[in-house]
Amino acid sequence: MKVCSIGLRGMEGYRVQVEVKELPGMPSVVIVGLPDTSVKEAKERVIAALYAFGCDVMKQKLVIHLSPPERKKQSPMFDLAMAIGILKVKGKLEQPVPPHIAFLGPLSLDGAIQPVDGMLPAILAAKKLGFEQVYAPYDPTLPLHHLQHVNCVFVHTLDEVVQCLKGQQTISPTFHLPSVADVPQNNHRDFQHIIGHEHAKYALEVAAAGEHNVLMIGPPGCGKSLLAETFPTILPHLSHEAQLEVLSLYQLAGEPKNDSSPPFRHPHHSASSVALIGGGTQPKPGEVSLAHRGVLFLDEMAEFTKKTLDMLRQPLETGKVTISRVSSTVTYPAHFILIGAMNPCPCGYFGSKKRYCICSPKQIRAYRQRISGPIYDRIDILLSLEAVDLTQKSKQVDCSETIRSRVEAARFRQFERYGEEITNGRVPIDVLLAKSPLTKGQQQLLQHWAATYDWSNRVQTKIIRLARTITDLTGADDITDESLWKAMAFRRIREGRQERNMKGGC
Repeated sequence: MKVCSIGLRGMEGYRVQVEVKELPGMPSVVIVGLPDTSVKEAKERVIAALYAFGCDVMKQKLVIHLSPPERKKQSPMFDLAMAIGILKVKGKLEQPVPPHIAFLGPLSLDGAIQPVDGMLPAILAAKKLGFEQVYAPYDPTLPLHHLQHVNCVFVHTLDEVVQCLKGQQTISPTFHLPSVADVPQNNHRDFQHIIGHEHAKYALEVAAAGEHNVLMIGPPGCGKSLLAETFPTILPHLSHEAQLEVLSLYQLAGEPKNDSSPPFRHPHHSASSVALIGGGTQPKPGEVSLAHRGVLFLDEMAEFTKKTLDMLRQPLETGKVTISRVSSTVTYPAHFILIGAMNPCPCGYFGSKKRYCICSPKQIRAYRQRISGPIYDRIDILLSLEAVDLTQKSKQVDCSETIRSRVEAARFRQFERYGEEITNGRVPIDVLLAKSPLTKGQQQLLQHWAATYDWSNRVQTKIIRLARTITDLTGADDITDESLWKAMAFRRIREGRQERNMKGGC
């Protein structure tokens, strides 16, 4: 007897065929096909659940084969398929089991079907693999409003599944359950409440519009963390596909996700490389993947180990992270906006107008070099912040909702230009230059400043991307000279004023 289920390799799903064969010999249940510990223990759960159902299997030898045999099976999600296969072999289920039905979910000892981490990506994979119907356990965290195109039957017990297969009980696959979209978003921060930092607010608006990475350098208490934590309020809401991707990653990691807003991850600087990138014996998503389609905020960025920061090279460049282990190699998406914040020196007051810096030039250089050159190259905007006088009269500034509407309009122009949901910060450079070529004068200007500041080719590419986004915010069709100047100014802030100050000492 053959019954189908779904296996996961990272976010990728594949068809698992559960084959059950009754053989003469000592009464036993043997599971083959590279099962891990959780799958090996399934025989005890399945035996107990079938006994509660009224089927005693300990009278003859049963061999359960999980195909394909070369892939390691790492989830208790195959319990239900094993139980259905055994019932069919034992003659307790006479109706045929169509091959276009997938069975998902672990069994408890009394026959109840329980949800498990990874149910959402498994259900989505079943749809991609061509299954017409999926039997899965009820899970209140599943976004059913996004699964209307999937014929998913939610069941609670093994007996319900058998009755459905016999045609004696029909369960509607579209009944409403509480979903993450019903949870209100609670974010009381707003850009209009932040005093000063007009230039930084504009830079973050550009970063949100084109998905550009930002590094903020400034003394303690100048507002770096406040700006970063308010940044998600100007990001557009997640699309249908993006929300499913984010929820799938959070389910695989076993973490809750209570709303449909872009994720905001804020790991501590003591976090290990495994926590940041992902891994473990059974590789799970790390912070870079949990920040997918959202923001990864690294406060006190220079306090992270250099080895850990250098691991960000691949996800920043490709938008995905590959984790290799002896048992398997998995790839998780890691398409995020990096917001970094750091002090200008170990004591934090280099360049301050009110506090004296006690660091030597050598200490300052060593502190800056904790972030390697390749990481600096992958950052689009370098901001230098100063403390704001809170007693000054605040200006009338736009609220986050107004800024978000401009960001959404700029992204819509990008989607129309490229014909897909991709931004200036992520589109291939050949496509960007084909759609928005620089004039000869703009090319000469960029080459002049690149030679002056020793910018790499990657940095020059970042500047072109920034100029295109700044132009999109203004609504112009072609990259303007003013946009190119602004883009280069975002790179010259740190290398200009602060580096000159460093040469003059503290």
